[in-house]
Amino acid sequence: MDSLLSFVDYACTPEEVQQHFQSCGTVNRVTILTDKFGQPKGFAYVEFVEIDAVQNALLLNESELHGRQLKVSAKRTNIPGMKQYRGRRPNPFGFRGRSPSCLGLLSIPHMVMGKGRNLL
Repeated sequence: MDSLLSFVDYACTPEEVQQHFQSCGTVNRVTILTDKFGQPKGFAYVEFVEIDAVQNALLLNESELHGRQLKVSAKRTNIPGMKQYRGRRPNPFGFRGRSPSCLGLLSIPHMVMGKGRNLL
């Protein structure tokens, strides 16, 4: 079972996070999330061996590590087959692709609407 940590100090090491949560139960792994350049994003996952350890970790919500107040929450798990369907919103222009404003169809100053005459 995993816990998600938010507001983790960028200088924190996995060992320091593990030491902070060792009183909750046996820590299997600590993963500090990084961006594509390898810089910490301020989030971490703590994986525990025991399921009950997550409940203990939640008690450390708002505790301090490296002078920053942590936010601890249970990791959300996706349920297979329960993809959230949002559906499509109806297109007011009646076709897919670019909207008429992108094609320049809404701002034709030299045409009179419905007449097709050139005023210039």
